[in-house]
Amino acid sequence: MKKKHILLILVIVVAIGVVISTFADASTYSDFSEAARNPGREYHIIGKLNLDKPIEYDPMAGDHFSFYMTDANGIEKRVTYSGAKPQDFEKSEQVVLVGKTDGDEFRANSLLLKCPSKYDDQEKPEGFGEKSFESK
Repeated sequence: MKKKHILLILVIVVAIGVVISTFADASTYSDFSEAARNPGREYHIIGKLNLDKPIEYDPMAGDHFSFYMTDANGIEKRVTYSGAKPQDFEKSEQVVLVGKTDGDEFRANSLLLKCPSKYDDQEKPEGFGEKSFESK
């Protein structure tokens, strides 16, 4: 075999390895029950904050932050996050977590908040959204 053929085969093998590793490590949107079945795998979980249970934040203990969240299937878990508590966390409409299950709790590496829009409940001005096209 020529050197070109060997080099081409190596490039193809490396490309296939990269594609396979990308798909194997890609996190997916799921729920707490699937994350519990695969504790070593990272998941994105979308849910709502349970304001009836305590939200614990101690900035002196290395920014330890924990709260309870209910996913789309109604399963509730305690979530711990090693980071600062986001501003207006209690006002969030939805929370997106990225992390793994660890025993009875979910350990989040990152979190994203969807806060309610201040524009949803406002009245629109008269004629807003109406289109009129006049030909001249």
